[in-house]
Amino acid sequence: MSLYPAAAPHLDSGHQLITSPAILRWGQHVVTAILLAVVVLRGLSTDASLWPVLLASVLLAGWYVAGFVRMAVRGESKLPSWWIAVLMATWVASLWTTPEFMWLAFSLWLLLGHQLPLLPSVLWSLVLYAFTIMTPYLHNGHSSLASVVGPLVGGLFAWGISRGYLQLERDAEIRSKLVDSLMRAQQEMADLQEELARSQHEAGIAAERTRLAREIHDTVAQQLSSIGLHAKAATAAGDPQSALDALARIDELSGQSLNDLRRIIAALAPAELDAQALAGALERVLASFETDSKVATRLNIEEGIPALEPGIQIALLRTAQSALSNVRRHAQATQVSLNLGVLSNEVRMDIVDDGIGFDVESPRHGATPSGGFGLTAMTQRLGELGGGLDIESSPGEGTALCAHLPLNLRKDEQ
Repeated sequence: MSLYPAAAPHLDSGHQLITSPAILRWGQHVVTAILLAVVVLRGLSTDASLWPVLLASVLLAGWYVAGFVRMAVRGESKLPSWWIAVLMATWVASLWTTPEFMWLAFSLWLLLGHQLPLLPSVLWSLVLYAFTIMTPYLHNGHSSLASVVGPLVGGLFAWGISRGYLQLERDAEIRSKLVDSLMRAQQEMADLQEELARSQHEAGIAAERTRLAREIHDTVAQQLSSIGLHAKAATAAGDPQSALDALARIDELSGQSLNDLRRIIAALAPAELDAQALAGALERVLASFETDSKVATRLNIEEGIPALEPGIQIALLRTAQSALSNVRRHAQATQVSLNLGVLSNEVRMDIVDDGIGFDVESPRHGATPSGGFGLTAMTQRLGELGGGLDIESSPGEGTALCAHLPLNLRKDEQ
């Protein structure tokens, strides 16, 4: 910012009036006006001629005001050197009318210290001081200690004030640039964070699309492919019974496809977890399973389970739904129990049925007999979150599943 209007265009006039540079600028104008009035009054009270004093005062005041008005209109921060030279020459000429014009030297020192570079301001200040100490001698034929020391002290004081405020202006400008730089850096950081969040969001969308594509491919797509094969078989069948069997199989596969599609759609919006926690959701899932399958269920939730992250709750809920679907379709069970608890740093969910079981070592244990995704989907879902699925079963002995997940998921797993 500057002592003059154009140096701080980003500040409004109300703010400028309360800043130190603005106070100095207007203070300089007031001091100049007061000193000029003192010169005129003291000059008129002496033997000096009236008109030369008034003429010199008007010329100085007019040139002073014209320079600052010109600077304000053009939006400049510094007065031209030639304007300062003319002002100095006019002041020197006015000293011939009356020595009282030496009073204006204080205002001129303020102006020189602020408007000129260091070396020129020092040189012009020495010239100004030389005229102030010579003027009494030229008018009165003698000089005094006061006429030498007084201007020296006043000149040093005025010049020091102007240079000090000039440095304050420069420091303020540096601070302003630093604040602007920090604000730009903050904005760039905010833009970068926004871009990173957008990239993470897009990456999450891509991962979810990949998961859905895999699940649809291994369920609905496979079943539709089987429906197409059975439809061709029904068309090419030579006897009515084979055609009826093929149509029955098509009906069964279409029902399975519809169920799987509904399950996938439900996975997109796990509304079961919106209203209450995992325990309540599991209770409702078991109640619905018992109603549909007529298989007795039992739910056991251990005490002291901490609040689980949404990713853990959704994964366990989907695993339970998929496991119960397998039980209903394949296990021929009469009772199913579900236990939820915490062991070490893992949350564990055990699902045990008393059905017909199966051979865990069989290469087909990852898929249901009807071609569904089955246990493989559960294993992949839990594995993506750093967990796993343990299976214990044998023909005629029922099946026990243990789904386990770490209590605290990494940020990229949620």
